[in-house]
Amino acid sequence: MTTAALRDPSWLTAAPTGRVLALLNGGGEEARVVGGAVRNDLMGLPIGEVDIATTALPDEVMRRAAAAEIKAVATGLEHGTVTLVADGRPFEVTTLREDVETYGRKARVAFGRDWIADARRRDFTINGLSASIDGVVHDHVDGLGDIAARRVRFIGDPERRIVEDYLRVLRFFRMFAAYGEGEPDRAGYLACARAREGLATLSAERIRAEMLKLVVAPRAVEASQAMADAGLLQVVLGGISYHGPFAAMIGIEQGLGRAPDAMLRLGALAVAVTEDARRIAQRLRLSNAEAKRLDSMGHRWWRLAGMDDDVARRRLYRLGVERYRDRIMLAWARAGRGADGHRWIELATLPDRWSAPKFPLKAADMIARGIGEGPALGHILTLAEDAWLASNFTCDPEAIRKIADDTVARFTREHRL
Repeated sequence: MTTAALRDPSWLTAAPTGRVLALLNGGGEEARVVGGAVRNDLMGLPIGEVDIATTALPDEVMRRAAAAEIKAVATGLEHGTVTLVADGRPFEVTTLREDVETYGRKARVAFGRDWIADARRRDFTINGLSASIDGVVHDHVDGLGDIAARRVRFIGDPERRIVEDYLRVLRFFRMFAAYGEGEPDRAGYLACARAREGLATLSAERIRAEMLKLVVAPRAVEASQAMADAGLLQVVLGGISYHGPFAAMIGIEQGLGRAPDAMLRLGALAVAVTEDARRIAQRLRLSNAEAKRLDSMGHRWWRLAGMDDDVARRRLYRLGVERYRDRIMLAWARAGRGADGHRWIELATLPDRWSAPKFPLKAADMIARGIGEGPALGHILTLAEDAWLASNFTCDPEAIRKIADDTVARFTREHRL
């Protein structure tokens, strides 16, 4: 076993983490923080969720929580997991265990007190570290070296670990995108490539979760290209991937100072036409809102290239801010290296500089001009709105009255009302 020290152990003793660890330590039991929180501390990254492993059995964890007036939720007793909620923050607490038999995502486990066996059942070495309340990091899987090298490597035999849960194929590339440097670990990469058919056993929801995390990770371009080279990305997406636009989209977001947007990046990677969007929505089982957004993104985005200011404002009015911005970003990402970057910036930031006015005419204006209620009324309002847009959103009352008069007169003449 190798040991090291956390970069900043103060978060271990700060409330509420320190309160939960103090509760679980002592009386012959030991608890440590495991997994991502330890990894991120050592890599100098923000710490999110804090997971805890303990020698105490679930009943003992729940007894101690009740005595300390901490809420305990039995979220996975068959796997030894209890969720403690302290000061409104959840902590997943799992009894040390060893997977006796695995079948897909599920496993038959045996509880124990062996920290080495518990570490070795985890997926990657950088996730197999544990930290005790004194800030000492315990390494039973050679994870410290991989943390230093920014290397994502399976614990033990990669093929065996993948067969335990084929989601680990996607997690390998997602973890590489988030934490890796250089080339992917060769043994892990080859094992993932050989296991591509196993992805068919995974639910769309699990694949979606991994892919949406992958596309916003720091090395998403390298990870997605590696997946494509291994024949995995086509299996996941069910079609062609577009790595040039994907890389361009990431550069555009960064240039505009915008946070990574998973749906924008997914659109750049996989959507050229609406048929692509519908396929992706089905394969990844996107939410209705996500599916509609992706579908809109792929709808004639190419028409936005080369717009002048008047046309751009009309597009923004018709589409709304989100759909306009999505299509502009996709069109820009697909424009190629010869595109006028300054002009694309102007188009992409138009919603920040200009808000579309409200259409000033209503049904009552047309009824006052002799149009009765019914289908004709809606059609006339649409024609009047088109004329108002052509006037560049005039706000002059006389011009607006003339649009109404002319539209009614033309419609009446053409339909002999």
